[in-house]
Amino acid sequence: MSFSVAPPSANVPSTNQPSSFVLLTIKANKLKDRDVFSKSDPICVVHELMGRTTTNEQWIERGRTEMIKNCLNPEFAQKIRLAYFFEERQFLRIELYDVDNSSQKLEQQDFLGCAEIELAEIVSSGGLTRKLTGMHGDCGTVTVSADEDDAGGAKEILQLRLRGEKLDKKDFFGKSDPFLNFYRRLDSGDRQLAHRTEVIKKTLNPEWKPFEISLQNLCGGDKSRQFQIECFDYDNDGGHDFIGSCQTTVEDVAMGRVYSLPLINEKKRVKKGSKYKDSGILHFISAHVVRQETFLDFISGGTQLDFAVAIDFTASNGQVHQPNSLHYFAPNQTNQYEVALRSVLEICQHYNSSKKFDAYGFGAKVRPSSAVSPVFNLNTTEQSPTVLGVGGVMAAYRAALQKVDLYGPTNFAPVIKEAAKRSARIGSTGARYQILLIITDGVISDMANTKRAIIEASGLPLSIIIVGVGNDAFESMDELDSDDRLLSHQGWTAQRDIVQFVPLRNFLSPTNAMQGKEADHAMAMLAKEVLAEVPLQLTSYMKSRSFKPRPPNDPWPRDPEPTPEQLAAAEGAHYPPQNQYPQNGGYGAPLPPPHQPIYPNPNQPYPQYPQNPSPYPPQSYQPYPPQNGQGYGPPGSFSPQTQHFHATPPTRQPPYPPTTQHDVLVQSAPSAPPVDMNDVNPYVQLGSQNPPYPSAGFQNDFSNISLR
Repeated sequence: MSFSVAPPSANVPSTNQPSSFVLLTIKANKLKDRDVFSKSDPICVVHELMGRTTTNEQWIERGRTEMIKNCLNPEFAQKIRLAYFFEERQFLRIELYDVDNSSQKLEQQDFLGCAEIELAEIVSSGGLTRKLTGMHGDCGTVTVSADEDDAGGAKEILQLRLRGEKLDKKDFFGKSDPFLNFYRRLDSGDRQLAHRTEVIKKTLNPEWKPFEISLQNLCGGDKSRQFQIECFDYDNDGGHDFIGSCQTTVEDVAMGRVYSLPLINEKKRVKKGSKYKDSGILHFISAHVVRQETFLDFISGGTQLDFAVAIDFTASNGQVHQPNSLHYFAPNQTNQYEVALRSVLEICQHYNSSKKFDAYGFGAKVRPSSAVSPVFNLNTTEQSPTVLGVGGVMAAYRAALQKVDLYGPTNFAPVIKEAAKRSARIGSTGARYQILLIITDGVISDMANTKRAIIEASGLPLSIIIVGVGNDAFESMDELDSDDRLLSHQGWTAQRDIVQFVPLRNFLSPTNAMQGKEADHAMAMLAKEVLAEVPLQLTSYMKSRSFKPRPPNDPWPRDPEPTPEQLAAAEGAHYPPQNQYPQNGGYGAPLPPPHQPIYPNPNQPYPQYPQNPSPYPPQSYQPYPPQNGQGYGPPGSFSPQTQHFHATPPTRQPPYPPTTQHDVLVQSAPSAPPVDMNDVNPYVQLGSQNPPYPSAGFQNDFSNISLR
């Protein structure tokens, strides 16, 4: 009996590929007239800021439009093609010139004005108008829109189902562990790995799972260009044994001209001569070329991305007023939490027109309460966790440090469940998708509950990004970031991979410098790593639910955009008074007397659960169990309350039944409102009295949810 395992990690295709390619359409209005006897002859030049991830920044010209004679309101026909990366901040400078001579040098032409725009702003808005600057007076405006470039098979995929027959024996006991590599042939003569199948163990007649390959990756969109397939026998030491190879084209397999191909081992053919026939046969059970919906299809159709952040306020971060604390604010420097927040949010903000974020903290006591809050609103005084703008999140974070006592434990499950509740209320329309960013410094205390929470949320419109700060080893995080295989726990498997984990230290300089260009570089590198999988996660979810993007000319209605004044007010709303303790310089100051730190020695290790000068007698203190649920209380004379919940196998209906939200169709894409867990029960509509988790003793946290 054969079975499959994860593919070998060697030679995995590079993820440093653009999410898509876009074509910019540009027009200008009310340009300055720089000519004396006629109107200006404008041309538009687009530059992109490159090198942000290498600290060697420079503006590179990406293209020019045609010149239009005697026109102050030009509409340029020439498109500018750009690679689009969702995970990067791509700064563009749009420059307009009045052409006075045949020279290609821009400095010899008359400058008319420029505007700097992020590419994400353009693709997420359907078109953006900015005032031109750089000269005295009114320079006019420039309008830029972006359409996805469908040339070169960018939106086409090849769906394949393959099996092998009578493959060569490579293992000692007369079997092989075969897998396939697909290679694209480049114009340079080199080749590039485009896809790898899973490994089928102990068989000479394997049948691989159906899979898809982008035509852009496989053949550059040219269906008549040959690609190569190589078959290997998998070895644990990485020295995979070559079985044989074949070549074909997308055109041949998709049109049914080729049903099977011999796998040829050239060395064996030369050695055996005419006695050699082949090393097995590769059969094409099915092959179809289909058009796929892309990330930009959904964004152009008005799909909004909702973002939530959760910040670790456990005591292992160190005392806030000490320079070695991960939460410490030094003058003119950025701490690691701020780097992680800005790196993700400054990119994500462009994909939600409301610029609103749900912001949480966990693992702290929010004054004046002496109880530990498993999840609390970062703005601490508000009924809603919603904060306006990136500046609002940063302000709420700094203010929260003045209002909480760091404590513990490091429990992820409550935060993930909170995000799952909101994702469940987004509805089954494809109008919204949620991303949760968790920033933490240490080992998860509730790994079992966290796995269950992720598995249960894997059927929701949700992606989870975890950033590790500090110098912890973070070995357990690899269990959650299941790139090679889907996350499983106690016999239950996630429906899809929704978690991405990255430690921030991978992108810091040897000195951990966190100011100026060093901080910008760290943010650019971190964002590129943690956000790269989001487009695929979104499209895989939409595909699993058969959601189609709305047409660009009839998109989902956008949420109202805040004014610059509202964003500025949000950024300053939560800040405590500056320089309250001038001896230490503002936010890096010690806390006032009833909140003096318990461990004044900065070299002393910080416990996960510090014993505050207690309202609770020491003899009644009961430590937290190593993996408790979200319903624990403060340390005291009573035991923690543990609440378990259940995950859903991919073969069953997910715990969140589809909801109908007609208001989405007639009004606007709904924001995720606060959810009362006492109002919801997903299993009521499933027609089953039995929860999906079979293990005795589990009690579903979502048992009171009712989605309508």
